[in-house]
Amino acid sequence: MATRALVADDDPVAIAILSRALHGWNVEPAIARDGLAAWDIITGPDAPPLAIMDWMMPGLEGLELCRRIRQRPESASMYVILLTSRDDAEDVVTGLDAGADDYLIKPFRAAELRARVNAGLRVLSLQDRLAHRVAELQEALARVKQLRGLLPICSYCKRIRSDENYWQQVETYIADRTDAEFSHGICPPCLEKVRADFER
Repeated sequence: MATRALVADDDPVAIAILSRALHGWNVEPAIARDGLAAWDIITGPDAPPLAIMDWMMPGLEGLELCRRIRQRPESASMYVILLTSRDDAEDVVTGLDAGADDYLIKPFRAAELRARVNAGLRVLSLQDRLAHRVAELQEALARVKQLRGLLPICSYCKRIRSDENYWQQVETYIADRTDAEFSHGICPPCLEKVRADFER
């Protein structure tokens, strides 16, 4: 299944070039010819994870789109390549500060665009794997039972008082609240005591 990428540009020639290139790289373009249409795609269902957008567009400029993308939790992880003819160093800094992940100057070389798109796809893949790993860890953590706080224990029989005010054997109390399992044995001091009791 092809990855989808938003292509936002008011220049029909740029859209045609970008679309043709993306199709060749197995990336399906979602076309927006102005900033408002781009925002509709970004906020709509099944929004693309990658965006290639022009700086200067009617409706909403690329910088404003970048800011909105980063402020919105649902789209904050989108990988954004700002594609523009503005080539001053200050413009690059401004674009990246606005929230763009990468900055490419027109006219661009297809090989460079492909390299930057691939870099974005790698980042998105890593983000996706990390999100799945975090979800797995959270699920595992939810299954872990833990003992916390002060445990009321009898100083004579060593039973523990439960939250329901019942006195339970230590192993029963712990087994009910953790994944621990017990195997019973006898320690050397108790063994000597048992032997002494039998020898009486």
